[in-house]
Amino acid sequence: MNENELTGLLESLRRMGSDDLNVEAKESATTLSRDVWETVSAFANTAGGTIVLGVSERAGFVPVENFETEKVLNQFVAGMGDAGGRGKLANPPKYTIERVELQGTVVLVITIEELDPSSKPCYVIERGAQGGSYKRIDDKDVPLSSTEVLALASYGRATPSDRDAVAGAGADNLDETLVDRTIDRAFSLTPRAMRGAPDKQTKLERLNILDSQGNVTKAGLLVVGTYPQQFYPKLFIDVAVHAGTQKGMAGSLRFMDRTICEGTLGEMISDAVAAVAKNLRRTSTVQGVSRVDSLEIPEEVLREAIANAVIHREYGDRFCGQSIAVDVFDDRVEVTNPGGLYGGKTRENLFDGSSRCRNATLVKLMSIVPLPDGAGSPAEGNGSGIPMMVDAMRAHGLAEPLFCPGFDRFKVVLYRSKIEPVDHGGGLIVTALKHYGELGTRELAERTGLTISQVRSRVNALIAQGELEPTAPATSRNRKYRLLERVE
Repeated sequence: MNENELTGLLESLRRMGSDDLNVEAKESATTLSRDVWETVSAFANTAGGTIVLGVSERAGFVPVENFETEKVLNQFVAGMGDAGGRGKLANPPKYTIERVELQGTVVLVITIEELDPSSKPCYVIERGAQGGSYKRIDDKDVPLSSTEVLALASYGRATPSDRDAVAGAGADNLDETLVDRTIDRAFSLTPRAMRGAPDKQTKLERLNILDSQGNVTKAGLLVVGTYPQQFYPKLFIDVAVHAGTQKGMAGSLRFMDRTICEGTLGEMISDAVAAVAKNLRRTSTVQGVSRVDSLEIPEEVLREAIANAVIHREYGDRFCGQSIAVDVFDDRVEVTNPGGLYGGKTRENLFDGSSRCRNATLVKLMSIVPLPDGAGSPAEGNGSGIPMMVDAMRAHGLAEPLFCPGFDRFKVVLYRSKIEPVDHGGGLIVTALKHYGELGTRELAERTGLTISQVRSRVNALIAQGELEPTAPATSRNRKYRLLERVE
């Protein structure tokens, strides 16, 4: 990097008024500050980055006075463990150092490489400083959670097999009808798997629904079990509909709608798609002489995103206490599953059409089992899902899906069509009255997060629409409101 390149880089930071995701400036005039090692850890664990030593962010990204270049350089090299002693980091990353003249002062530009996944996490072990591992979020070095550290540390290790037996589960915990339908589909889709199988138990062993000792496998229980949540209570999909574009925007009423989707994985997928669909708008188009209704987000995209979350989530013991979250906002739908990318998948090769999955038996079974709503099987397993989602969103004039891989989770963001802001005030009032029965103006304000004036205007509108009625005259101090009972 030369002076012109560095000047341009710092000028962009100066305009923003802060460091950014990939660049961090540190003064460190004579001694390295302790948080330098946190930044090294964050860059190494995330996507790499650049540290500029000898530049003051507070003064507008200009060189600090009396910067002792060689002294600070030697401290950094020693801290990285490259000077014959113990360094400040466990699993230090590769790096390069450049001396660059900037406004008459020689500063240090240090490029930190991202660690190979099998070498993460980079951990700060400096005595007297806050230890731990970090990740880079915007211009911040954020400590990794214990789950994220475990997820990184276990990369490349064999995860618990989805063919392991489930303690306490037997054949009586399987849905016999669904098992028979799955076997029938296996005969048509994978006939060689059933070749020569003399009885039902052998067929179930061939499909890895049972192991060789006749025990129910985890994959078998999840796909064709009567009620898998008996053994894994948190393995469900939590569909929550929020008012606005952020969680908690509606005050004390947390959700506009919420559905807990349980049962087999196929049932969970179908129920979750239906729960999201009922909270999306529908559009009508004329095709020939017919009018066709469709969701604002294509249903096949919703199904793919939710099915991927179910199939590719981490089912290891430390993740089984986490559910899949589907959050519906005014402008988007977010689908988040426990467990990061697997098998060498990265941000860069998500779209290469290859399919890699930590739950191989589960994927195979999910490509065979019929969905309860008749929409086929929930998994193809051939890597075509993500390209399909991108193409379908484009075809509907929507923004491409945003894929957000993390250390211990994966999130897909599906953007809805652009609309005017939605006023949920009336809906919040109705929901509060359904829950509490009768409430006054101030009580409604407290429970909905609306102001007193907002409550009054919406209450008057709801009275005019015949949705609710007052319990006392307007002059009464005890005046409250309740929903009107509808006569069908």
